[in-house]
Amino acid sequence: MFYQIKILDQKINKLFEEQVGFSLTRYEMLMILHDKAPCLQGELQNHLQIDQAAITRQLQILEEKGYVARKRNPENNREVIVEPTSKVVAAIGECEANCSRQSLMDIINLSSEEVAQLTRLLEKFDQGLNHIK
Repeated sequence: MFYQIKILDQKINKLFEEQVGFSLTRYEMLMILHDKAPCLQGELQNHLQIDQAAITRQLQILEEKGYVARKRNPENNREVIVEPTSKVVAAIGECEANCSRQSLMDIINLSSEEVAQLTRLLEKFDQGLNHIK
């Protein structure tokens, strides 16, 4: 079952990236920055639970595409402040439009009842995993 979940995760990530133009990880980063900007790179890294190299690589890609701006913290030169650009709001809106519940129902041919049931099962699975920690 865990292998099936892993394969589904890979397929979902690929489909998401094809639909919106960036990965789920980058989307999550943009959502965090949209809600909590400005944000220290280290705080973002901790929230996403990824290593230093990964956060730097992801932010570099987002910066090159014009979604974020990074600068050194003038009060502590070791820290990097990350801020979203105006392009983020448009990207999030487009993503939400492309990845709506209706879109999911159309892509994998689920009824609204099946989507609701799947959502409940995923939430239950997540809660169960949280109790293991």
